[in-house]
Amino acid sequence: MKARKKPIVIEYKELRSDNILEVVKFLEGEKLDVKNSVISDMFEQYFEEYEAIAQEKGLRIVTLEGTMTADIGDFIIQGVDGEFYPCKPDIFHKTYDILLEEEDK
Repeated sequence: MKARKKPIVIEYKELRSDNILEVVKFLEGEKLDVKNSVISDMFEQYFEEYEAIAQEKGLRIVTLEGTMTADIGDFIIQGVDGEFYPCKPDIFHKTYDILLEEEDK
């Protein structure tokens, strides 16, 4: 038997060394509002350290299958139920076509 993956549109971010905060905000969604957060000062104080660790050792992501590590260059995809997964670039490009949004055109 064979099956075809249903065509769905996903949200994603590519993890790069210069956008770790953007990816963390993507993963945390509305929960991470650093400017208005009680943890604001602590977050700013330790983020450079966190960023250096993430660049060297990857970004840990809690998935439905357990905690996985996304390395620089990996894609972080949001699944159909709002869950997140790291995806290696070769698999991402075999599986997904990148759509241009209005601001990208």
